[in-house]
Amino acid sequence: MPHSLVLNLLPQLQIPQQYLTGRHLHALFLTLVSSVDRELGDRLHDSTADKAFTLSPLQISRTNSPILKGGSKLQWEHQKPIPAGTSCWWRISLLDDTLFGKLTQLWLNLHPNHPWHLGPADLYITSIQGTPQSTQPWANACTYSQLYEEASETERSFNFTFATPTAFRQGQYDTTLPTRECVFNSLLSRWNKYSGIEFSSIALESIFPSFVNIHTEILADSRSKFIGIIGEVNYRILGELEPIQIKQINALTNFALYAGVGRKTTMGLGMMRRI
Repeated sequence: MPHSLVLNLLPQLQIPQQYLTGRHLHALFLTLVSSVDRELGDRLHDSTADKAFTLSPLQISRTNSPILKGGSKLQWEHQKPIPAGTSCWWRISLLDDTLFGKLTQLWLNLHPNHPWHLGPADLYITSIQGTPQSTQPWANACTYSQLYEEASETERSFNFTFATPTAFRQGQYDTTLPTRECVFNSLLSRWNKYSGIEFSSIALESIFPSFVNIHTEILADSRSKFIGIIGEVNYRILGELEPIQIKQINALTNFALYAGVGRKTTMGLGMMRRI
């Protein structure tokens, strides 16, 4: 069962800019996991395989934030420190029940006065959202069976927002073009790995982009440079298809909220959802 959890956070000290990277947030997540299961934390740290979680960049909560006005973009880079006392939120998605079950004790026993650390800053988790909110579209939970059963057999148009920079691996190199193969094969791979409802194949040849409004963004740190796309893409199903084939594509489309696509989803990149 996939979960998309939004943790509301309050830093007690200023968070320096250099600790707001995906790498540091990835380390914070592993610290959370290790606090309830050290072996699992070590295993996730050492694994190079596709991992059963995704993370968002740290977001500042404010009433004029684009997400609260119905927009879709998130903040993936911080040009200055986050001051102490600034309300923030952070999305964690979990793609299998084993991982969620291991972390249940963490969610149930969160102590409002227990600090977690992001660099020199103490962070307090003030609340966790796990169901849809009018002001927080990134929180949700749904079983894989529900995702499949509730997927439409007739809907042929779907809009995606790429909310943080997204790129796809092709051979030895990255591509930023969100082709149907890159997007839907990424979703299909993660669906087949975690859902228990395997699709042997989907009708890729019937999916066509009909509206594209994207641009590239560059993220650079001392270690590497990452180029990814941001924006919206509408895909349509064209031609004659069986209802079950349309249903499978819609299930993958709805699964995107939890799985993300492309590279470095465990470091805040590749976040996308249907809008």
